[in-house]
Amino acid sequence: MISVSISQAHVRFRQQQLFVDLDFKLAAGKTTCLLGPSGVGKSTLCRLLAGLPVSTQLHCFAYIEASDLKPLAGRIAYMSQRDGLMPWASVMDNVLMPVKLSGLSTKPYRAKALKLLKQLGLPNTETMKPVQLSGGMRQRVAMARTLILERSVILMDEPFTSLDAITRFRLQELAADLLENKTALLVTHDPQEALRLGHHIYVLNGSPAKIHYHIDLSHDPVPRDLDSEVMTQYHNRILKALVGDEAS
Repeated sequence: MISVSISQAHVRFRQQQLFVDLDFKLAAGKTTCLLGPSGVGKSTLCRLLAGLPVSTQLHCFAYIEASDLKPLAGRIAYMSQRDGLMPWASVMDNVLMPVKLSGLSTKPYRAKALKLLKQLGLPNTETMKPVQLSGGMRQRVAMARTLILERSVILMDEPFTSLDAITRFRLQELAADLLENKTALLVTHDPQEALRLGHHIYVLNGSPAKIHYHIDLSHDPVPRDLDSEVMTQYHNRILKALVGDEAS
């Protein structure tokens, strides 16, 4: 397991500075949740970590380093809000897409793909096409695709936002199980989702943005029951931090 640090992050959109010298860390083997209002730059930070292209209108710079000092290229999996499934491909072929893109033989990964689909509540769906699946089922396929190569770092950018409450709740439980002992970042706008799944929870706010609040729940198992008084207090503090009423 590795931790990942991002430091001196600068992001500018035209004349507006989104970040200036922002420092942030993903703890090894834990799920880190990042919250913030729309437009604050959460997705940009996630894409920077993933090494993905950002808007041509953004000017970005950051130092990104793994704790083992090895390059992160080829060790990160990324899951976005949209499932991104290929409509002409079967469920199996969609799950195996990262394997193909890595130039590896898909044959050794088929059994693992079937196991992941079963874990995600999608047995016997491998020959189906995306059009035959519900939104929640499509996101489960996307999650299987994200996990198929067992990357060291898992980045998820609001993957459950578009789902109904019941489906989102169930997928959160599945994510908690499948991300156990993995270094993960979950970008979310939902304080309850962060409190259910996060070992470390950060609130990003301001202009330029900075970390306004941090909760360390690394010793508490996930997914959590949110009915306790402590969780209610944390929820209220996160809401205050999101509107800038509480500093770190």
